[in-house]
Amino acid sequence: MSARGGSMPPPPNPTAYFPAPRITLPVGLDILRTYSGAFICLEILFGALVWILIATTRVPLPLLQGWVMFVSVTACFLSILFLGVFLFSYTHRIAVDWNQVDFLFHAATFVFYFGAFLLQAATTSLHNYRLPSNVTVLLGVQEYNISIAASVSIL
Repeated sequence: MSARGGSMPPPPNPTAYFPAPRITLPVGLDILRTYSGAFICLEILFGALVWILIATTRVPLPLLQGWVMFVSVTACFLSILFLGVFLFSYTHRIAVDWNQVDFLFHAATFVFYFGAFLLQAATTSLHNYRLPSNVTVLLGVQEYNISIAASVSIL
């Protein structure tokens, strides 16, 4: 009770201060008509392509190319999962700001793919490097060409 004998005012309505997040990205097949849907499809396509290209070569530097493989496989699967969230309308069931989640997803994917590109390009640049105990080069001509294709596909 207050000093005048009246009761306390009611607490403010929280929905006035914290409105429900607005989803401006479409759901269902309409997501494929947006830039975000196009980026997700390209991430799936190029992630699978890099995955295939790295898997077909002899891996001269397992630590570097292992990270490239991890990034491409993980980004491919997460992109499929993220696309599934929009295709099957799970955005209406999970109350988050999907515009921000979409931005953060693409930003994180870009950072990881750019790091993978740098590592793959570093591996490709060792084409003419000869091993000290052997006369052969680190990458043969075929592995060199596939490594170039993987580097370009990542970027």
